[in-house]
Amino acid sequence: MTIAIGCDHAGFQLKEKIKDYLESKNLAFEDFGTFDEESVDYPDYAFYVSKAVASGKCEKGILVCGTGIGVGIAANKVPGIRAALCHDLFSAEATREHNDSNVLTMGARVVDWNIALDIVDTWLKTEFAGGRHQRRVNKITAIEDMMAIERAEEIALAIADNKKEKNGSDDNVSE
Repeated sequence: MTIAIGCDHAGFQLKEKIKDYLESKNLAFEDFGTFDEESVDYPDYAFYVSKAVASGKCEKGILVCGTGIGVGIAANKVPGIRAALCHDLFSAEATREHNDSNVLTMGARVVDWNIALDIVDTWLKTEFAGGRHQRRVNKITAIEDMMAIERAEEIALAIADNKKEKNGSDDNVSE
């Protein structure tokens, strides 16, 4: 298993501790940045990590920002991502067992790094329970799919309207 990992400037120190922890457990990871504490925009790193997970390049992802909220919101915009904010062990276990979360988000300004490493460990070790929970995950995927179809229809209509404007309306065509 390869884990995608990323952060913004506020999460940099915790991300580095998580990397050290993953290395100590001989777990493969790919660091998508940021690579220092210079101010950056968290949606960029949430996208890089989420795209790696959604594409299958990495099996799971871990994102860290100041609160874990911003990276989670951004990550969940990527189809196929089920990012979960966890600041305790129960949430880490539950989100894997019940939601089959594939991206863990945490807040470096919210959770102590010792607890954060326990959260990572719990989240990585916990298996998805399946069963009735699979039905619910399938419904989440169905919502994603329906919204993608609606968005595609909106785009198609906008393109068609744009073509009509460029070519002139075909309402005045005589039969």
